[in-house]
Amino acid sequence: MAQKAKYVIMVSVDGFRPDFYIDPSYPAPNMQQMMHKGVYSAGVRGIFPTVTYPSHTTLVTGVMPAKHGIVYNTPFDPKGLSGKWVKDAKEIKAQTLWAAAHVAGLKTASVSWPVSVGADIDYNIPETWSENHPGDRRPATSQDATPKGLFEEVQDNATGKLEANDMDLHYLSMNENLGRMTAYLIRKYKPNLVTVHLPCTDEAQHREGREGESVRRAVASADRAIGCIWEAVQKAGIEDSTAIIITGDHGFVDTHSSLSPNVWLAKMGLIGTTPDRGNWKATFHASGGSSFLILKDPKDMKTLQQVENMLGSLPPAQQKLFRVIDRKTMDRMGSDPAAALALTGMQGITFNNSAEGPFLRPGKGGAHGYFPDFDEIRTGFVAMGAGLNSGSVLREMGLEDVAPLIAKLLGIELKDADGVVYPGIIKK
Repeated sequence: MAQKAKYVIMVSVDGFRPDFYIDPSYPAPNMQQMMHKGVYSAGVRGIFPTVTYPSHTTLVTGVMPAKHGIVYNTPFDPKGLSGKWVKDAKEIKAQTLWAAAHVAGLKTASVSWPVSVGADIDYNIPETWSENHPGDRRPATSQDATPKGLFEEVQDNATGKLEANDMDLHYLSMNENLGRMTAYLIRKYKPNLVTVHLPCTDEAQHREGREGESVRRAVASADRAIGCIWEAVQKAGIEDSTAIIITGDHGFVDTHSSLSPNVWLAKMGLIGTTPDRGNWKATFHASGGSSFLILKDPKDMKTLQQVENMLGSLPPAQQKLFRVIDRKTMDRMGSDPAAALALTGMQGITFNNSAEGPFLRPGKGGAHGYFPDFDEIRTGFVAMGAGLNSGSVLREMGLEDVAPLIAKLLGIELKDADGVVYPGIIKK
């Protein structure tokens, strides 16, 4: 396969929305200039659920969650709610771009990418934290970075000594520090494939909703990090042979209420109200704007029928809060194969795991996780540089289409990928 770009950089802006680059009122000059000089999509259809860790794994594999194995941010635990996130790359069941690049003899680097601890990456500063001290990411990042000492190296040469709140996504300096780390790795090591995740736009929208006062500042900080990264490409003398892709994991929805479907199951005697769920037969596993029904015995069709009958007999005022996603639709979307069905909230409704209290309670801020069939939940795509056309616009593409494009640009084979490479965006 012919190589069209010697270097490819994929930047994921968490909670990335197409209006950040299409609407000129957003403070994003780097993204907007890349849109005018390169190719872009009016929207990218995500996976289901539209949440960060499964989405980022689709971005580096080109396959849906059922195939790559990362189906939620926090995996379902039959013993009760653990709150643990999946971070270890050994959980990924499909070939990654990093591994495919190594097969081709190419060098790789990654900064703050979800599910990348222990990944086959030459220069890796993964997204990680200690469950005991989640507020200070530095010790876990130092321990899990490869090669050993890389986290200290970027502090010595790129960011200066970091305090705990310099790696805290509540502060926009985290985006800028991640941008500086990435820029340093590009100039120092010139990796052929770079992946970097900028998280602060997600945090701002969760806190304040789509149009919160901090959101535009968070967009500006992500754009500044992107500018820092592209400037490093220029300083390294590799601009003519580099392609840069800006994409994301999901859009955002403003929320007002949180729904507790496990309250309904508890009233039916299918689940207990203790943290271990008691002697449960069925439970809903919340994932932001969606919730997935897990049966203790996957063959327990009697319990499944009970739940389906209950959902169908709810008063119309309650039924209008959500939509049932059946197993056939979930199979088409490559969602969790262990779930019997799923609920997706109407815009404004999110889900929680509580089995007691009111079934509907107040909510605020923004959320994602919804079934990806409406504009607000779509993410974005902008690409510019070596091997890419100028002026091509895609009305819509899928999140699984990004990894095959990167493989095509680098001239490598990504053997598991299901996505499509649209020929109109590639230079002949």
